[in-house]
Amino acid sequence: MTKKVLVTGSDGFIGSHLVEALVRKGCRVTAFCLYNSFSDPGWLKDLDQHIYDQIEIIFGDIRDLDSVKEAMKFIDVVFHLAALIAIPYSYIAPESYIDTNIKGTFNVLRAALDKNVSQFIHTSTSEVYGTAQFVPITEEHPLVGQSPYSASKIGADQMAYSFYCSYGLPVSIVRPFNTFGPRQSKRAVIPTIINQVLSGIQTLKLGNIEATRDFNFVTDTVESMIKFIGNAETHGEVINIGSGIERTIKEIVASISEISGKLLEISLDSQRLRPEKSEVERLCASNEKSKKILSWSPNCSLEDGLRKTYAWFEKNKHKYNFMGSAYIK
Repeated sequence: MTKKVLVTGSDGFIGSHLVEALVRKGCRVTAFCLYNSFSDPGWLKDLDQHIYDQIEIIFGDIRDLDSVKEAMKFIDVVFHLAALIAIPYSYIAPESYIDTNIKGTFNVLRAALDKNVSQFIHTSTSEVYGTAQFVPITEEHPLVGQSPYSASKIGADQMAYSFYCSYGLPVSIVRPFNTFGPRQSKRAVIPTIINQVLSGIQTLKLGNIEATRDFNFVTDTVESMIKFIGNAETHGEVINIGSGIERTIKEIVASISEISGKLLEISLDSQRLRPEKSEVERLCASNEKSKKILSWSPNCSLEDGLRKTYAWFEKNKHKYNFMGSAYIK
């Protein structure tokens, strides 16, 4: 691969792993990072130096069309990952999710159309399905916005699809189910559990432990995304990325208990519960389409992924401000 690739949201969890993988595969990568007064490239600075040195970093904001257009010069392929993703905060500041996830996506699409990119890969989320009405969830499942976050992502997905239909922009929509792994925010459930365990807490404070999710290790998610490059069969399509296996949060706790060698108990923390009608109780992907179009299915088992994730957090405790059971919204 020698394509010039732009990755928005490159300073985040999945984005930094995607940038790393693209560089290793020979792509020339421009990493679009959220502007900040510290010129901090987020998790990109965690990459090996020889990888980091090959990345062109541009600071900007997807809410600003001019900065996006500047980053889009001479780009072949766009991976759009930049978004506000914290569900709890979307209840508090929903307008910011509209501005970033919908208007920001519009700006990236508009710039891509203006610069005539050859492929636009938009990142969705399994949250757009809401609680599963049937399982496994196919791409034809109804879209249900049960939180301001998921509603904003539905809007972003539809905006991306509209640019394919209306303007012929070669848009593909990748819809990952619950990705986990190194560098993930403590806000997410698996790092929340690991964080408490590493802080010496044995009675974990958690929310709904009976909800099920389809968990996938980050290297698998990234590998599926790279398979979109140059695949015209993905244009105008939505493709689920998942294992087809659902696990309860309670089962995840049991697995981490075994990995850590610590007997863990669970205490319900009402602060971590979503509003009743907003809770997504069940997510489990159909990956038949990804197998057919991408020749992709996950390689890393949940157990192996959890071991790798736990080991990374244990090794990198100094990179986090560990606050025990404190809930990070």
